[in-house]
Order: sequence, then structure tokens, then C-alpha cells
Amino acid sequence: MKLLAVETSTEACSAALYVDGEIREKFALAPREHTKLILPMIDELMSEAQLLPQQLNALAFSCGPGSFTGVRIATGIVQGIAFGADLPVVPVSTLAAIAQDFFNDNPINISFTAMDARMGEIFWGVYQKDQQGFARLLGQEAVTPAVKVTFPEIAGAGVGSGWAVYRAELANRLGSLLLTTEAEKLPRAAAIVQLGADGYVNGEAVAVEQAMPVYLRDKVAKKESER
Repeated sequence: MKLLAVETSTEACSAALYVDGEIREKFALAPREHTKLILPMIDELMSEAQLLPQQLNALAFSCGPGSFTGVRIATGIVQGIAFGADLPVVPVSTLAAIAQDFFNDNPINISFTAMDARMGEIFWGVYQKDQQGFARLLGQEAVTPAVKVTFPEIAGAGVGSGWAVYRAELANRLGSLLLTTEAEKLPRAAAIVQLGADGYVNGEAVAVEQAMPVYLRDKVAKKESER
């Protein structure tokens, strides 16, 4: 199985290639340079593996939530490749990717995942590591003030950029359920392709026309006074 993944939803930019269980990744922390970096990253990965897009089984991408521009970049890149090579696409949640990256290196199996969503809110999702090591959503993802997050009564780790901005509010809300925090975790294409490969096996790939961004906010650019 061969999959290519793209992730550009935050200040980080990355691409990853999954070939029969082996993952290779190109990653850079480069705000506002995604459009310049992502295509060369893809070209390098494909060239190193001596693969053409038509030899892939599918594509995966970080469908959001995240930066409006960043999510659109990943969507557009993947749609273009998928149309040209007639490939299916596996959309993967940005929050799931952050949780997956945490689970890959940590024995804790619950991730209270939070990304800074600006405007006094966070993107929020609670993920559990399953028996195969994959991040599975508990409940629903949401955009919410930190003081109003909902969660199951189970202990876990606070993961993602939302914890850097709203640690006090989130820690107060979770209380003794919070075991530790890793606020520096950013979404990476290596986690996207890992979840994408699992999604492809489980029939979660969609036609390119259905590979759309997920913003969580109903009005992406609304003013705080409107909310």
C-alpha cells in the first residue's frame, strides 16, 4: 500500500509518504511559506521513492480544523493530484493527527486535544488510543471557549497549541483528570498518512469531489461582536 499525505493547517508544513508500512516525512516550521515549500516536499518524497502519482493507492490530507488559508492549501494540492492521477482521498482531522503524534510516543491513551482557534476559542477533541494504536474520537470535535469544553470522565493528557494559550482555564476545567500537557505538539503529515492508511483499509476513502475542508466554525471570518 502506498499513500501520500499533506499537512498545512498550522504554522508547520509537511508531506509524508507511506510505502508498505514505512513512513518518510518532510517537515518545516515555516509560517506563511507553505505554498513555496509543499510541492518541493512532495516532489522530493516521490523522487526518493521512485514513484509516480499513478502508482499510489490513495492520498490523505489534513482537512481541518486549522488556519483557513492553510486548510485550503492542503485541500487544493490534494485535489489537484487526485484529479490528475484518478486517486481516492482520505480526509483526516487535524486534531486526530495531533493526538496520533502524541500516542506514537507516549503510553497515555487519552488526549485532550486543543488548538488555538483565535477569537477567544479553541478547536477541541478528545481522542483515545485503540488497541491498534490509532487515535479514535470520543464524542464530537467542537470550536468552543476553553471554559466550556466537554469531556468524558477519564484521565488523560492535554495536547496541542490550545494548551499554551489557555492552560489555566483548561486545567481548571479538567481538574484531576489532567495528567500532563504537551502544548508544543503540532500536526504532522507523518501522523496524517498513518491515519490515512488505516482509513483507506477501513473504507474511509472518498472521491476527490467529496474531499472538502472542515472548519468547525459556521462563519470563518465573523467578528467577535457577531458571536
